[in-house]
Amino acid sequence: MRPATLPSGLHARQPTPVPIVLESRPEIWAEKRGAPLTFSVRWTTADLEALPDPLDDTRYEIIDGELYVAKQPSLEHQYACGELYAALRAWSEQTSFGLALFAPGIIFAEDDNVAPDVVWISRQRLRAALGADRKLHEPPELVVEVLSPGAANERRDRDAKLKLYARRGVDEYWLVDWQRRRVELYRRDGPAFRLGASLTDADQLQSPLLPGFAHAVDRFFFPEEF
Repeated sequence: MRPATLPSGLHARQPTPVPIVLESRPEIWAEKRGAPLTFSVRWTTADLEALPDPLDDTRYEIIDGELYVAKQPSLEHQYACGELYAALRAWSEQTSFGLALFAPGIIFAEDDNVAPDVVWISRQRLRAALGADRKLHEPPELVVEVLSPGAANERRDRDAKLKLYARRGVDEYWLVDWQRRRVELYRRDGPAFRLGASLTDADQLQSPLLPGFAHAVDRFFFPEEF
């Protein structure tokens, strides 16, 4: 993915997510034959906190030092997120094993700062993970991302985030594709993830991570009659 310049005022118009280079970072610009050249720069949490608050639901994330910008999600995306959160929350309330969280901030390191769509974390791990800033600083057991249309979004969630969550110690990664009406379950296999199951409308979603949890996959997706 190529860097793009974000104009003054931070009104991002380019395809998302993309690594961003701000004009307010003069140290990464150089002049050659009268044309500015953009050099690679590693973003940090401090850089993220220095950005002005977005005027809409734009989400900024840093993965391995690259800044990603995700624009407002679709109705189908948000419906899937809401159903997943509701299912995990209901199971958590019944068992008291942990908490389901909707788009929490997770700061793994200065150059890895993300906000997954949904996570589930055990009560024991939450005590260790929750920082004074009320964000998570250790991996939850489960991360769920709902795919948005577009090749850049696919690369982010299937490659950059999959590698990030594996590297940082997440136990399971659910990748939800509302367009194909499919849920992919990635489970830890040593230092990496392996695809444990690929579920369709007719399946029940279950996980050894969540004893007794079972939910019909088709209920995660926006009703087809609309």
